[in-house]
Amino acid sequence: MSRTARRRTARLHLSLTGWTLTLFALYICARTWPIQTASIATALALGGIVTVRRSSRARRIRGRGRFPIARRVRWIPRPRTARPVDLADYLALDPTGFEHAIADLARRDPHVHRAVRQGGANDRAADVLVSLRDGRRIVIQCKRYRPGNNVSSEHVQMVNGTYRDIHGCDLGVIVTTSSFTRDAVRTNTMLRRPLLLVDGPALTEWTAGGPPPWA
Repeated sequence: MSRTARRRTARLHLSLTGWTLTLFALYICARTWPIQTASIATALALGGIVTVRRSSRARRIRGRGRFPIARRVRWIPRPRTARPVDLADYLALDPTGFEHAIADLARRDPHVHRAVRQGGANDRAADVLVSLRDGRRIVIQCKRYRPGNNVSSEHVQMVNGTYRDIHGCDLGVIVTTSSFTRDAVRTNTMLRRPLLLVDGPALTEWTAGGPPPWA
């Protein structure tokens, strides 16, 4: 017999001896003091029941506390707004919603790997960043302007000054729901690599399934 087996056998014999002596002592006590023994046995039984119930309740509470978010919070999908189909739909959006709509429109192009809305404070003329599957990167500046409020030459110069050196992109695009001033168009033609200017009618054509400006 191995040493481990001998130890287990010795512990078993010791346990049996202890229980035998305990039962014998209870028997003697019951014969000598029957009423007192019965009272003590009842108190011990009730104490054991209370202890078991408290332990079970504590385990249930700990179990609920392990994953409170998973048990109490129900995931609710974010509702999607309808895709714009014309300029009126785009004009009904706020500037942030318009940027998201343009990013979604860019993602419809199968050549686009990723299009992410970046607009915000100090965005340096980058409202949407587009990554094409051929490796090119594109900056889109979004201008949700009412008809008659045209994009100026200053915006053309701003995008031209940031899309390469600051954002590391290969192409700059300005998308607007209105149009561009004559000075903006003239400034764009003077650039070594002109930007892609998308006005309201071109945006409507793109939305209807036409090719994206970088195609």
